[in-house]
Amino acid sequence: MSRQRICILGATGSIGASTLAVIRQNPQLFEVAAVTAHANVEAMLAIYHEFKPQTLVMVDADAAASLRAQIDAREVTILSGAGALIEVAAAPSINTVMAAIVGGAGLLPTLAAVEAGKRVLLANKEALVMSGQLFIDAARRSGAQLLPVDSEHNAIFQCLPTIVQEQLGYCDLAAAGVHEIILTGSGGPFRETPLAELEQQSPAAACAHPNWDMGRKISVDSATMMNKGLEYIEARWLFNTAPEQLKVVLHPQSVIHSMVSYQDGSVLAQMGRPDMCTPIAHCLSYPERINSSVKPLNFLEVGSLTFANADAQRYPCLQLAMECCWLGQWATTSLNAANEIAVAAFLEERIGFTDIARVCATTVEAMATVVGKRELNSIPALLSVDKQAREHAADFIEYSLVQG
Repeated sequence: MSRQRICILGATGSIGASTLAVIRQNPQLFEVAAVTAHANVEAMLAIYHEFKPQTLVMVDADAAASLRAQIDAREVTILSGAGALIEVAAAPSINTVMAAIVGGAGLLPTLAAVEAGKRVLLANKEALVMSGQLFIDAARRSGAQLLPVDSEHNAIFQCLPTIVQEQLGYCDLAAAGVHEIILTGSGGPFRETPLAELEQQSPAAACAHPNWDMGRKISVDSATMMNKGLEYIEARWLFNTAPEQLKVVLHPQSVIHSMVSYQDGSVLAQMGRPDMCTPIAHCLSYPERINSSVKPLNFLEVGSLTFANADAQRYPCLQLAMECCWLGQWATTSLNAANEIAVAAFLEERIGFTDIARVCATTVEAMATVVGKRELNSIPALLSVDKQAREHAADFIEYSLVQG
């Protein structure tokens, strides 16, 4: 495979760190041409000194100024601001973009990479949750290659036939012999916690995932299973599914990352250790295989594999996300916005754990009245809904939950 010039959007987060770990194992195949971060100067300096990217982007202006003070400007270009993320993602010198910015902030730079026809390694599920058909249509127009990084979507991708892999977003699953897609989820740290105790759970407890090492926001999403709900929405768009073709099942061991059931009765499953370096390496090298540094499974050590339904009482966020998926773009955009506001408030200990679901449900209900069945056929229209939903969620937290 030819050497790829890579831009890592969100280089200092957990996905960014895992991407750099895989590149570190395969320096002859990849060149880190550009990296971005929000404000983590120390981590960006370490990345710069090891990988020598030509362009560094800090969203925070003060962080960019601090970086400039510590790096010779003759050796590197340092940009700042959200607009710089879009600029570097679409730069002609870049051929591969790792889209790993968490949350709605990743939509516009990821979309810019898609519109520029890049090879896009999609770790930012919110981009599809927020923009759905617009995102898929942009990729089809530009010829961008979408490769799913989330462990579940990557597992599904690996279990699908080549004709589907090459037509993400507009494939025909039934014609390819697929019966249904099965998303697996661990159930998070509160899978066996008595329901009456959920409201008392702290941010520290919610972030203590039993299997995966992730950032705080995603860890909370895993605890509520909103993360699985967002993955359900992402899978709907990536694999062009109908409701009856998409299922969620609890699998606490996180060994089977997802499955594809075929019309002939076969079920293909992708298995591996819970380490993001595996799907990242797969996407970086697709259709070839490279060293990820992750050891293969030892089946004699795995033990039992168990499966169960996801209880709607325990995981109301998952249930809400699955319902929103089929209501329309306004619903998933609103849901994502509300969840980001609610999770931030929970991590700041301003609301309780079970309040996250309340904020999301109340916001979606309110936005149904505001937006109704109006067609959202542009990015500005989607961003308007996103802004209104965030404002509603913040107001609900302030006046209904914090002030009582």
